[in-house]
Amino acid sequence: MLRIILYSNEYKKLWNDFVQKSTNGVFLFFRDYMDYHSNRFADQSLLFFENDKLIALLPANREQGDLVSHGGLTFGGIVTEERMSIALMLRLFEQLALYLANEGCRRLIYKPVPHIYHRVPSEEDLYLLFIKNARLVRRDLSTTIALGNRLPYAKGRKWSINKAKKAGLIVRLSADFESFMTIEEYVLRNYHGTKPVHSAAEIRLLAQRFPENIKLFAAYRETEMMAGVVVYESAQVAHAQYIAATDEGREVGASDLVLDHLVREVYSDKAYFDFGISTEQAGYRLNSGLALYKENFGGRAIAYDCYEFEVPV
Repeated sequence: MLRIILYSNEYKKLWNDFVQKSTNGVFLFFRDYMDYHSNRFADQSLLFFENDKLIALLPANREQGDLVSHGGLTFGGIVTEERMSIALMLRLFEQLALYLANEGCRRLIYKPVPHIYHRVPSEEDLYLLFIKNARLVRRDLSTTIALGNRLPYAKGRKWSINKAKKAGLIVRLSADFESFMTIEEYVLRNYHGTKPVHSAAEIRLLAQRFPENIKLFAAYRETEMMAGVVVYESAQVAHAQYIAATDEGREVGASDLVLDHLVREVYSDKAYFDFGISTEQAGYRLNSGLALYKENFGGRAIAYDCYEFEVPV
């Protein structure tokens, strides 16, 4: 018998232990990450039990009549373990639909975990979304390097990296998130008309909670930070959460030097290095210049999808 239980703090250890051993979970699903912005989202995460054994999780929040997986995360989706099968996912999804109907939810907004984060193949949910007539409503485009089969850099990137080295820049691990986020805020405000998802205080808090997963690597000229990359590290993927450089840093190729250091040295043993998305307006607008910059490092396209499932009445 399948049961669905609404998450509460009494399940925190059980939840975290399951994420740790899951086939497609990442540290973003640990409760200390999800709950840092609990004041912004009405959490309605779910635990799925079969005969009192936890078999799956769904990080989620409620937004009026919708259940969203998860509004505060880049992706969510059903988190599974090795015993998950397509037959079990079918039963689970049918039970979820009944639960949502009883809760008065009109729609499930579902952002599956991209396959590059899977420890073993875990796309049973995608098949269920298909046969249940869920609609693909958003597709963002990320750029990812397969580090075990890395494509060569474009000539321009090599030239830029050498320019940064000749300028005397050195890359090192840094704890100065305040200086970096000041650079990031300047770049987003002046070049893109936006602002970071996280404040400096938030990214520092998260880095303190997850020191093995959230790291800042920066290029310095003596004591001056010229560029930096905040990396979100999971078992399969090193993801560039933020990339930014000062105006002078841009001129001397400081970001290129940091990225080269990460790709060729720090994370060469990972399966993937993911640059993040280059799309806006729900995926319909491609920042072609940004995408090309990432492709010049040998990255190629990965889709970050979002589906909409209408709950049967």
